[in-house]
Amino acid sequence: MKKTSNELRQDFIDFFVKKDHKLISSSSLVPKNDQTLLFTNAGMVQFKDKFLGLEKNNFTRAVSSQRCLRAGGKHNDLENVGYTERHHTMFEMLGNFSFGDYSKKEAIQYAWEFITKVLKIPEEKLWCTVFFEDLESEKIWLDQIGIKSDRLIKLGKKNNFWAMGDTGPCGPCSEIFFDHGPKVSGGPPGSKNEEGDRFVEIWNLVFMQYERNKDGTLISLPKPSVDTGMGLERITAVMQGVHSNYEIDIFKNIIKDIMIITGEKNPNEKSLRVIADHIRASVFLISDGILPGNEGRGYVLRRIIRRAIRHGFMLGTNKPFFYKLVKSVSNQMGSAYPEITKKIDSIEKTISNEENKFAITLENGMSLLEEEINKLPKGEKISGKIAFKLYDTFGFPIDLTEDIAREKGLSVEMKVFETEMTKQKNRARKSSQFTIEKTSLPKVNSKTQFMGYDELESESKILSIYNKTTLVDKLTAGEEGIIILDKTPFYAEGGGQVGDSGKIISSDSIFDVIDTQKSLQAIVHLGTLLKGTIKSGDKVIAKVNKERRNAIVLNHSATHLLHAALRLILGNHIQQKGSLVAPDKLRFDFSHEEPIDQERIIEIESLVNGQIAANSKAESRTLPYEKAINSGALAFFGDKYAEKVRVMKFSNFSHELCGGTHVKRTGDIGIFKIISEIGVSSGVRRIEALTGPAALSLINHNEKILNNIITLTKSNKENVLSKIEKSIEQNKELEKKVKNLKIKSFSNENENSTKEIKNIKGIKILSKKVDGADTNTLREMSDRLKDKIGSGVVVLGTIEQNKVKLITSISKDLTNKINAGDLISPLAKIVGGSGGGRADFAQAGGVKLDKLEKALESSYTELKKILNKK
Repeated sequence: MKKTSNELRQDFIDFFVKKDHKLISSSSLVPKNDQTLLFTNAGMVQFKDKFLGLEKNNFTRAVSSQRCLRAGGKHNDLENVGYTERHHTMFEMLGNFSFGDYSKKEAIQYAWEFITKVLKIPEEKLWCTVFFEDLESEKIWLDQIGIKSDRLIKLGKKNNFWAMGDTGPCGPCSEIFFDHGPKVSGGPPGSKNEEGDRFVEIWNLVFMQYERNKDGTLISLPKPSVDTGMGLERITAVMQGVHSNYEIDIFKNIIKDIMIITGEKNPNEKSLRVIADHIRASVFLISDGILPGNEGRGYVLRRIIRRAIRHGFMLGTNKPFFYKLVKSVSNQMGSAYPEITKKIDSIEKTISNEENKFAITLENGMSLLEEEINKLPKGEKISGKIAFKLYDTFGFPIDLTEDIAREKGLSVEMKVFETEMTKQKNRARKSSQFTIEKTSLPKVNSKTQFMGYDELESESKILSIYNKTTLVDKLTAGEEGIIILDKTPFYAEGGGQVGDSGKIISSDSIFDVIDTQKSLQAIVHLGTLLKGTIKSGDKVIAKVNKERRNAIVLNHSATHLLHAALRLILGNHIQQKGSLVAPDKLRFDFSHEEPIDQERIIEIESLVNGQIAANSKAESRTLPYEKAINSGALAFFGDKYAEKVRVMKFSNFSHELCGGTHVKRTGDIGIFKIISEIGVSSGVRRIEALTGPAALSLINHNEKILNNIITLTKSNKENVLSKIEKSIEQNKELEKKVKNLKIKSFSNENENSTKEIKNIKGIKILSKKVDGADTNTLREMSDRLKDKIGSGVVVLGTIEQNKVKLITSISKDLTNKINAGDLISPLAKIVGGSGGGRADFAQAGGVKLDKLEKALESSYTELKKILNKK
């Protein structure tokens, strides 16, 4: 019986665990603390710092099955999905790793043993490649493994030198290929027919010897290491005897569910493959905290979802269907990734919301695109302006338009599209690849002991001093610099909490710390020397600004209580998307699709303040990461955690991983007050709040304002609201009366306006300046004047709030000859503005007050031009 993909994954893990490798769980698709990558695109990403010698832990061998995504940045397979047998957006990478332990010999031997002994793949079906300069690997394959020389191929840097990205760990690699046999077209790797499907790469053994800098130079790593990757989907296809990855058990079962939902009868339909691939990617991205948006990772997710919806549309599915497939992914992969099973409801809701947004415009957008395609002469490109309109109006990502064009054998005018995008930069999506931000912090190899959980002052020793990134012996008064201590009470910025400020004092100097940051395992104090001279090796007193730290502490603990309250009241779909814990306020970003009404805001505030009143003790303890997560502690979005983590607990209400500083008891917070709740991007809300004295000050300020209003309205706290409402209604009535009187007055003044009517080619036109009117008055006057003259054109202008206002109004019977927007456009240019509107009514504004008379006079000429064109 053929093994399932789940069984093959377990076989791989078990094999390497027996070889003394530590099993490491898959990390998130969002790389932690790594701005060089948009997504985790290989198994080694979570081990990058370990390869670079920056991270220390108690293992030198590891094995993992890592979820990966290649749909943005350098590694982008999105456009190939559905058109090839083996490309996917999201896939699983099986990998074994050595961190300065074993090297090429053992890596090659382990791979060969697993493939030929455990999986029992015949040796004659296997081919291997090596980097042409890697003589050591070549010798191992030929002399120790015994592979025949005609099945070992030496290739260049393009094929056999691997790098994670433009920067980072890299080195030569050796790849293992499976030969599907002569029935499948294609040649061996390196041949002119290598693009065929006969020879399929199943395992890549990368020998990490270097780190590539941004300028392209290679630096030898402290210890050569090994990073291997074998695609689970590819090896499953080999073991299940199928040619396409989409025929393996996971995809077959998902595709069956898609066919049931869409009614599609042909199992070989390419759109089924696209949808099956994209639902896997969407489920895992949302599970890892990504939400559809217009930039960065959120935009990639939106592209994937909308591409799938379009393929559903091609199958004749016009109603939301994609969200119904979440359970199918959970059924196939939930045992290996239980986190997706726990989040089914929130994942379904997120996809459903995105489907509903896009479904509204998909049909109209497709009609526009098909109409454009049908008009095209043979060999022409789809207009870049149409492609932009599809993006701007209908939400079509450009690669979706390109996808459709490719299916029709066409291409898109990309230069024109990009020009249109440049014109509206505020609507342009960000580049799909991040770049490394330059930093002024030096790389420091020393380690600082943090004392700040229990004390705000410590006796310390200066380990080193920097002037920007240059190591120096001392600083003199007035100089800015960075000081590294052996131990410090200063908290370095992290987890949303800002860095501490304060003073570092020696016998004859004072260093003003304005910020505290982290550099590797060192805590760096940034600031200015106020007096004296401070030297490396000096003994000092490190003293945190107590008042500022205390304010930060209140806000940080309140953030934990807020997070817990949001999950209790709004649901467990709430995930942190970012935070700021500062002395003056706290800010918390979280996943939620809709605004929170005032009633819920009050409920959240009350729940947090109830926990503050309970005065629960804050408990912190250090646990192994897995144990902490299994105990129910929440991990924060975007943070990277060590093997051992600090867990903060407030009663049974809040339980999170956190390295920040906190109150001793919840009662220390005093009071909690939400000051705003807004949306910051699609599916992400933001709450800002105050605590302690700042919150009390705001409440007192609001109370003072309320008392002033009570005095002004001659009311009391019980009836002040009804009095204000009554005053507002009275004001509205008065405004209405004033408006009617104005219109009546203008009508009386302009009773004889009909005498000013001119006749242009049989069309009556009245063009007039109205002093003291506003735009609404002009509109109502134009209606009255139209009624008086019957069939005709009315053009009115005024100056309101130091700006020119113009309107054109056309009687209904003339709109087939005259468009109000066409008439007002040239008039608007005269007054230095622009305008537009409907066929029967248009309005414009401008800044050239002295040109109003000229614009009104020009209306006759412009009307004549329009009529001459008919």
